[in-house]
Amino acid sequence: MGYEVIARKWRPQQFSDVVGQDHVVQTLENALASNRIAHAYLFVGPRGIGKTSIARIFAKALNCDAGMTATPCDTCDNCIEIMGGNSLDVREIDGASNNSVDQVRDLRETIRYAPAHGRFKLIIIDEVHMLSNSAFNALLKTLEEPPPHVKFFFATTEPQKIPATIISRCQRFDLRRIAEEDIITRLELIAKDEKVTIEPDALLAVARGSEGGLRDAESALDQLIAFKGKTISEEDVLQVFGLVSRRTLDALSESILDGDMASVIGQVDGLEQAGKDLQRLVLELMDGFRNRLVAAYSGPDQANLDVERMLRICDILAQTDERMRFSLSKRILLETALVRCSRAAKVATLEEIIAQINALKAAGGVVIAGAPATGVATDPSSSPVARRSPPPAALTEVAPPSPRRAPPVSVSSTAAPPPSGGGSDAELALLLAQWPQIVAHAGRIAVAVQGALKDAAPTAVVDDTVHIGIDPEFESELTLFESPRNRKAVERSLAAVLNRPVAIVFQALKARPSQVAEVPAPSDVYSAVPPDDSASATRKGDPQAWKQREEVKQVLDMFNGTIVDVRE
Repeated sequence: MGYEVIARKWRPQQFSDVVGQDHVVQTLENALASNRIAHAYLFVGPRGIGKTSIARIFAKALNCDAGMTATPCDTCDNCIEIMGGNSLDVREIDGASNNSVDQVRDLRETIRYAPAHGRFKLIIIDEVHMLSNSAFNALLKTLEEPPPHVKFFFATTEPQKIPATIISRCQRFDLRRIAEEDIITRLELIAKDEKVTIEPDALLAVARGSEGGLRDAESALDQLIAFKGKTISEEDVLQVFGLVSRRTLDALSESILDGDMASVIGQVDGLEQAGKDLQRLVLELMDGFRNRLVAAYSGPDQANLDVERMLRICDILAQTDERMRFSLSKRILLETALVRCSRAAKVATLEEIIAQINALKAAGGVVIAGAPATGVATDPSSSPVARRSPPPAALTEVAPPSPRRAPPVSVSSTAAPPPSGGGSDAELALLLAQWPQIVAHAGRIAVAVQGALKDAAPTAVVDDTVHIGIDPEFESELTLFESPRNRKAVERSLAAVLNRPVAIVFQALKARPSQVAEVPAPSDVYSAVPPDDSASATRKGDPQAWKQREEVKQVLDMFNGTIVDVRE
């Protein structure tokens, strides 16, 4: 008798021999024990995990001379014929090569006749998804109302290609990929029987390379025995199948997390020169980072890892794996992807920045209050965290001003001096400091006033009246405040800051509002209206003008950033 390969020699012959599919085996054993046998079964799962093997064992269990049993005898004529593949009552069909409607019609004619020796006529169709639509339609009626002596067993790796009308008439079993531990246990048993010495790391490498398929692992072991004889090391496995050792994977992962791009590129070059499978390398790196994520959340001593960084790296590797399937230059794609991973590992996350800012707040830092929102592109990977104190207190609602007739809008063609009297310079400074928040608050009450108030600024606080100067260029916008709703929106926003009801008077000025308001803001407060000649450019969003602001310079220096846009 000729040599029989390990995958066939060690093919399961009993349900107890099936590895890693206990949920399927138990269901079928219970069905046999209770005589609840369906007319059609569908076994779904990737290659090499036992779909057709289970179908054959089930066929023996149904037709064994000893009776329907979960432990067929393997010695009777029916069992021997089924194991040899020459049973008249068991017909095994390859769906890829027997997929036409005529072949299905011939099958329908065949199953009309009673079985020759066994209890049932059993039809096993492997890769059933390869049948044509016409063939499925021809099979449908028979599958729905089969003769009582016929049972169908279907196996497929792509169930989504099978019509729903076929699936709904079958009992479906989804087989799982086999765990590495189970594969290693079976390989150890085979190696012992074959009198082969193989290192534990070599067994692990074979199990990793099989991707959950026991048949692939057995075929790989067969190939290794032919290559190295009776003694096999991990290096032999890596050499034959282009895999990367666990130590190399760990070293490459650490280089990525350290942001050491030179080391990453050097290691990729070495792996490529050694003929390693680069796409397989991507999958194993992704699996390694996945394990780190699991350890970060579920380990007994939760690892001190940044989950956001890990997720970014996994996303990059997943995209790379998809692109490498269609790329002719896998090395270039891999190198650029790992450089991106190295950068992602060192860039500070938003959570880190917020946590460090909060820590600095608690320790006391520089207050940057009322600063207009600026688009600052930052790369905080090598810069200190911005030292900022908490922003000004949020505006709170207070009772609206007492009912009285609002003063008329005053429009003057000349610059009016700030009124003197019972006003408060401190209150004016407070309004100037919080003017952006006041504008935003009023805009939420009456949307129309927000744009006009951005071109204005308080000039004085006299008794219960706040004088607001507006740039003469935008004098026409004063008509907006003739509306009682718009006036009340501004008055309520001012009252929320001053904690008392106030009225408003608008004045058109020749000078810019920043030049009229002579009261300086506190030293630790950044005034909403720039006091220098660049006020107009700054207010209109000129990045160069904003760069001259001392507070903005501090932020840019702290975050090593640049201004890409200014939005108010």
